[in-house]
Amino acid sequence: MAEQPPPCATYRFSNNKHFPSCSDLPVLSSSLHWNYHPSSSRVDVAFRHTGVSDRRWIAWAINPTSAGMVGSQAIVSFPRTDGSLAVYTSSITSYGTRLEQGNLSFPVWDLSATNQNNEMIIYASLELQGNISAVNHLWQVGPMSENTPMMHSVAPSSPNVRSMGSLDFLSGKITATRSSSATVKNIHGILNTVSWGILMPTGAIIARHLKKFESADPLWFYMHVSCQLLAYVLGGLGGFVTGIVLGKRSHGIEHSSHKIIGIILFCLATAQVFGGMVRPGKDSKYRPFFNWFHFLVGYSTIFLGIINIYKGFGIFHAAESWWYAYSAVIVGLGCIALGLEAYARVKGRKSNISDNNKCSTTSIEIEEV
Repeated sequence: MAEQPPPCATYRFSNNKHFPSCSDLPVLSSSLHWNYHPSSSRVDVAFRHTGVSDRRWIAWAINPTSAGMVGSQAIVSFPRTDGSLAVYTSSITSYGTRLEQGNLSFPVWDLSATNQNNEMIIYASLELQGNISAVNHLWQVGPMSENTPMMHSVAPSSPNVRSMGSLDFLSGKITATRSSSATVKNIHGILNTVSWGILMPTGAIIARHLKKFESADPLWFYMHVSCQLLAYVLGGLGGFVTGIVLGKRSHGIEHSSHKIIGIILFCLATAQVFGGMVRPGKDSKYRPFFNWFHFLVGYSTIFLGIINIYKGFGIFHAAESWWYAYSAVIVGLGCIALGLEAYARVKGRKSNISDNNKCSTTSIEIEEV
């Protein structure tokens, strides 16, 4: 059986426009059609988005400077509330853009758009700069609020974060790419979840309960220090640095509470590390003050770390499996801590009863003597 041609190759435009080249884009139910004129570096394009069932905006863009969203030169279209169709150009300068109308860095003319039969199409002619035929291109679809385009999904699993690639108008070769910011987000999330959310509580459990076993001394101390230092390196340094990188890449997007808690965590953890280096000896009169400082700062760090991890899951629109998996880890650590606490209390009571019995026996023997 002969292989069926791709949908874009069989599509016929109702306005009799013809584009000899096309490609079905890998996500967002879209295709791109074009006619490239090498002698003048002019390209006639038609960006087509299908399966339209509600009011939404669509955009196709070229980024002359990088493979990401910021710096891209976009052509936007959406149906206004009065039924008319907007189509214009927009230069993207930040992730928080509302796709404001403005000039592009290269000439664009013959802008038009259609919205019928559950599909939207943008038509345009543009002139490539520098006698090149290969470009970085992006395409997007998003919701509307009245006549204002709103932010599209930024979840790591969303097709919106995968709607970019390289395109050669001359050869017709299209290569999909993945945003480097998505990779940094994943690294940031994993580092912070493992450090603040798992290693820190584990280190606290070791310090509180294992040190009560004489056979575990001084092993418990080295295990505790190792957990906390590794957590500080992964979350305090690695997680903090990746957070700064994401902040610089996400111009216009602010997650204030998540950011503030992250800074507080870094400061508390740093204070713990340096405090541990200068801790007074066991016989020092300042040792009780250090113990209280170490206790309060440590448990505050754990509490804030867990809260911030869940905030991060919400910001990244993490899959439910991540929520369930981390919640299971936290519940498991909590059950271990409660079990050890109960064991310590029962053992303490038995020890007290044993000591009281010894005292009673001694008293009787003395009286008899």
